[in-house]
Amino acid sequence: MEKIKTYIDANRQRFLDELFEMLRMPSVSADPAQKENVLKTAAFVREKLEQAGADQAELCDTGGYPVVYAEKIIDKNLPTVLIYGHYDVQPPDPLELWDTPPFEPVIRKTAEHPDGAIFARGACDDKGQFYMHVKAFELMVRTGTLPCNVKFMIEGEEEVGSEHLEGFVTENRERLQADVVLISDTAMISMKHPSLETGLRGMAYMEVEVTGPNRDLHSGVYGGAVANPINILCKMIASLHDEENRITIPGFYDEVVNLSAAERDQLNKAPFDETGYKKDLAIRQVWGEKGYTSIERTGIRPTLDVNGIWGGYTGEGAKTVLPSKAHAKISMRLVPNQQSKTIERLFQDHFRNIAPESVTVKVTALHGGEAVVTPTDSVAYQAASKAIEETFGKKPIPTRGGGSIPIVALFEKELDVKTVLMGFGLDSDNLHSPNEKYGLFNFYKGIETIPHFFRHFAEMSRASAR
Repeated sequence: MEKIKTYIDANRQRFLDELFEMLRMPSVSADPAQKENVLKTAAFVREKLEQAGADQAELCDTGGYPVVYAEKIIDKNLPTVLIYGHYDVQPPDPLELWDTPPFEPVIRKTAEHPDGAIFARGACDDKGQFYMHVKAFELMVRTGTLPCNVKFMIEGEEEVGSEHLEGFVTENRERLQADVVLISDTAMISMKHPSLETGLRGMAYMEVEVTGPNRDLHSGVYGGAVANPINILCKMIASLHDEENRITIPGFYDEVVNLSAAERDQLNKAPFDETGYKKDLAIRQVWGEKGYTSIERTGIRPTLDVNGIWGGYTGEGAKTVLPSKAHAKISMRLVPNQQSKTIERLFQDHFRNIAPESVTVKVTALHGGEAVVTPTDSVAYQAASKAIEETFGKKPIPTRGGGSIPIVALFEKELDVKTVLMGFGLDSDNLHSPNEKYGLFNFYKGIETIPHFFRHFAEMSRASAR
């Protein structure tokens, strides 16, 4: 313990300077104009892994953005930890809502981060979090305390659906073999209430296009006689939920796993301050499916949300146009047993069926992934629990995460290996939003905790093998 803290204290500013250098790189995988910056970030990650002590660190072609792969095999008889993360980030838009430029990281104190937080796109999701593992790895190598083999797989397409990752994993099954996957791309309840996520929702992400007339029309000449695609799209979207906020797509809930009353009670024992939640978001009331708490709505229930909607004239001033087309992006978060391909098909069929004959509809599936539940009785989970208890002074609370990391289900399918979700972010860190941030305390506490996970995992693996 003392050796870990001493090394962190001696290198605290360097760790931060390196992270800031990476945060200044706008590695937005969704924006073709940022291709060079995405590649530059991948090269930076490879270089830092090599400097940290990896025996092998390389950029692996995927047909898209490269995977940064690195490893250090100290003894083939020891357990192996595969660390996954991603170096790409979300687009920073809308830029006008940022208090400071998204790719010029700054430190400011906040109510939940009194020691200061790093404000920048990617600070928490996922550059700050995966870089903790790079620095923890360096710490263990330099102090001679690395007790396991380590492999890194840091990808550059997570924010656009990891399109090329399945092919990479399938082609490199033997190379990626490990005893556990360790991921820090999730959140804790708070720094006062540390937690470990034991499940993630899946995803089906769709784009819809509604077309009316063959060109934009004068709304005075044609309005009232020709269907307005924006009006139609809004009605169609509104019909996707009923008065109890349940999704109306036929068959949508057929495979949903309903937790028992005892399981729901256990889930709701996690601390949740609804008043603080509403205050933080500046909302007067929470919202969601009738009969479920906010914890349940974001962890164990499926959802459907419009992520973007556009069409017609949106510039300055007025233009009396009846648009030819309207568009929307719609995501559905899925729970265990729901299959993303099945939900995509159900959505496509339903959306086409509810369209009036006055318009035509095009529905495109953009990307998806499956929900997962990770075991809490495994050696790896118990090692993570012990590590957090050691550094935070209290046992972590198991929670269900509302987000999606498709690679977790892929690892289980292709590598037959379970994942530990040991994130150090907070839900209030504005992931995917303006003013994304990551606490300095969280960053350094992660670097401190990860070596303890390695130590406990190595010790417990040896004990279970006897």
